[in-house]
Amino acid sequence: MRNNVVMASVPVTPLTEEQYLAIEESAPFKSEFHNGRMFAMAGGSPNHSLLASNAAWEIRGQIPSSCRVFNSDLKIKIVAHGLYTYADCTVVCGEPELAGEAVLNPILLVEVLSPSTQGYYRGEKFAMYRTIASLREYVIVHQDRRHVEHHSKQADGTWLLRDCAGPESAIVIPHLNVRFPLEALYAGALPPL
Repeated sequence: MRNNVVMASVPVTPLTEEQYLAIEESAPFKSEFHNGRMFAMAGGSPNHSLLASNAAWEIRGQIPSSCRVFNSDLKIKIVAHGLYTYADCTVVCGEPELAGEAVLNPILLVEVLSPSTQGYYRGEKFAMYRTIASLREYVIVHQDRRHVEHHSKQADGTWLLRDCAGPESAIVIPHLNVRFPLEALYAGALPPL
């Protein structure tokens, strides 16, 4: 029989940005930081890793030489919200603007969805991403089906959503002059897709 025990709640003291960065530097796993709290980021599935790698491969082969593609180890800082995070694939054009080791000026971010992250990546995280002045493209890759949501910032500041889902569909990233078929992104993906 389980005992009913009432425990007093222990107040959680918010971390400072400096404390987070010190902890993150030596931590065996990556964490996001927002509003004084660290949030451990879970490891990805084999399809998650493959799709992020495929996206980086396709993008890397087409971007201008003044741009760089980074994997999920690159920390991103969203100054307006005090958020430190990591995207599955990040593109920076020109010289990276840095706050410590965190980049401030991505032009493209790619996130691969998982069931536990899809609401956050489409909602609150995308809202925070949109405050990055340099950001022009946001690509959300589904790993449970062949479907990509591509958000592109327009000249008037609004964001246009393009869904890519058909067998003949291609991801077109106008600001970087990148185009690749959906089939290339999902090449080698494990069933069931």
